[in-house]
Amino acid sequence: MNPSFPDRSEVVVAAFDLDGTLTEGGSVFKWLNHVAGRKNTLSATMRQAPRLAVAALRSGTTADDAKEELFVSVLRGKPSAEIERLSLAFAESHVASKLRTDTKARLDWHVAMGHRVVLVSASPELYVARVATLLGAHGAVATRLAVGPNDELTGRYEGRNCRGSEKFSRVTSWMRSEGLLGSSEQAPVLWAYGNSRGDLRLLRAADHGVSCAKLGMLSRLSQFPSLADTVAATSLA
Repeated sequence: MNPSFPDRSEVVVAAFDLDGTLTEGGSVFKWLNHVAGRKNTLSATMRQAPRLAVAALRSGTTADDAKEELFVSVLRGKPSAEIERLSLAFAESHVASKLRTDTKARLDWHVAMGHRVVLVSASPELYVARVATLLGAHGAVATRLAVGPNDELTGRYEGRNCRGSEKFSRVTSWMRSEGLLGSSEQAPVLWAYGNSRGDLRLLRAADHGVSCAKLGMLSRLSQFPSLADTVAATSLA
């Protein structure tokens, strides 16, 4: 065994989605209201309502593009420092009002077991990183927003929207940056928690994929054990 990497049996990573998994419902529109004002956000949303509706049905790159255009409409030209300050405050209020106690308890269990915990979200890193800190996670990977030459947001993504296959790619990169990822024999045991089709790729790639969806057998993640069943199983192990 390569001594530069810990034994696989001793390294466990738990990746948690944010919206709908660790917190109730979505956060993006609430965040936009907080940092750009409800009137501006509503106006931009109404202008793009048809495109957003199609994106919700098709998902994939259609949804990625529609979300980016909404960000451009609402955030372009906003001072990055000011948006960052407002985002930190939003993170604290969002956790205080929308935290799912069942999933948070599972995150706490992983931390108590000595596992490495990372949040992985399609929501902006501007506040997801702060949420990770508030919840006691070891890191966060999320959608990054580009900053222009005048330290103003462009509204465009920096890289890709952190959804679908990008979630697994970004978690893998995070594990590598943390010195946790060696050969296949030395890779961490990966737990993944999600609630929607945007989490499918990550859950399928994990050693243990767990559905935190509330729709039961109607969920797109019905192939995975539920959070409640998983908690019960590991408590008996």
